[in-house]
Amino acid sequence: MDENWPSATCETAGCLMGTHKPLVLVAGAGAGLGQSLLARFEQSGFTPVGLGRSRPVKPVGDFQTLDLTDEAAVPAVISELIAKYGPPKVVVHNTAELVIAPFAQTSLADYRRTWASMVQSAVLVAEATVQPMVDAGGGTFIVSGATASLRGGAKFSAFASAKFALRGLTQSLAREFQPAGVHVCHAILDGIIDTARSRDLHSLDPAKMMKPEDIAEAYWQLAHQPKSTWTHELDLRPASEGF
Repeated sequence: MDENWPSATCETAGCLMGTHKPLVLVAGAGAGLGQSLLARFEQSGFTPVGLGRSRPVKPVGDFQTLDLTDEAAVPAVISELIAKYGPPKVVVHNTAELVIAPFAQTSLADYRRTWASMVQSAVLVAEATVQPMVDAGGGTFIVSGATASLRGGAKFSAFASAKFALRGLTQSLAREFQPAGVHVCHAILDGIIDTARSRDLHSLDPAKMMKPEDIAEAYWQLAHQPKSTWTHELDLRPASEGF
């Protein structure tokens, strides 16, 4: 464990044989990146807990099925998890709702749905976790962004507008909570993540896709940066990706 991280006492939930396993909480922990993140952190001694609408076939660690836009369920579930495991040391917000359609065919409901899935869920997760992290001595809060976080493409007006908002929210959280010890960072994933679903949707050579386990390794490194050199925004892309 990083020497800069404060250790917990055995009065904290999650102590075992005199040692404390830090909690990693991944919101949007479906098959692919979410599960790869939980596996990477579990490999290095974290207690992995995933949140999401659909339970993977063989989830890593403790998986809680819930609607991450539910303003009553999210704080209730996370409060129970903190009571069980202690405040999280790492939180990853990894939800997405992709809408691809011409502007004239994009409904107001589409905008509301993408905003709720990505921005409202981030607000609810942050409300439930950031202050407990501060009270426990700090931690890391990572938000998964996309190419659309930086520029809006044709037929991506709903998705891009929500991703822009999510990036702005992350910047505000960083400026407010980093002085209190919570490392807030935004990771721009500029490429297609290699999953079974993406292989079905895109006629792209898997060698040109982003490997979930490689992204997870980058997130692990973000969560272990010393305070004198915290990254706020990181962009990741395959070597073959144009930018």
